[in-house]
Amino acid sequence: MIQKEPTMPDEASYRVHVTKDHLVFSAAHFITFNGDICERLHGHNWRVAVEVAGPLDENRYVFDFIALRDATQKIVDELDHRMLLPTLHQAIHVTTTQNEVEVRFENRRWIFPAEDCVLLPVINTTAEEIAFWIANRLRKEKLATVEHRLKSLSVAVEENFGQWAKCEIALHTASHSG
Repeated sequence: MIQKEPTMPDEASYRVHVTKDHLVFSAAHFITFNGDICERLHGHNWRVAVEVAGPLDENRYVFDFIALRDATQKIVDELDHRMLLPTLHQAIHVTTTQNEVEVRFENRRWIFPAEDCVLLPVINTTAEEIAFWIANRLRKEKLATVEHRLKSLSVAVEENFGQWAKCEIALHTASHSG
């Protein structure tokens, strides 16, 4: 079967990809795996890239680069120089007070200053889960507040140079007027 080539811009597929040297954050974490193994506390210089896909709008672009960059930067800044802790893990117990966060896993215990922590509603603070969390924040806080015809949102998080995890979520008629 011979495939027809696009003859008009509206027949093509479009994506906008944003990553910058400042879309990075330094943060500590630990993960568990294989049921009962818990990594040592350690940190990374994480890097974030965001991509949206959809048709061209009346301005002839998919989405405003600057708006996407700025919304991502706001989220990245919240994670910078923090301890990332999962709140949905069955074996990691996180307890907060006004000034401290206590974390327990089996016989291990950590105490952190509350202002140094970000409690993430994820099972594990893997790059995949962090990418999912960032994608959902962007969807709820930016994409739900502007009119668009985007079909998907993808967030990639680089944990170490060349090691990326990516989460793509479909945006079901996410257009919003307001």
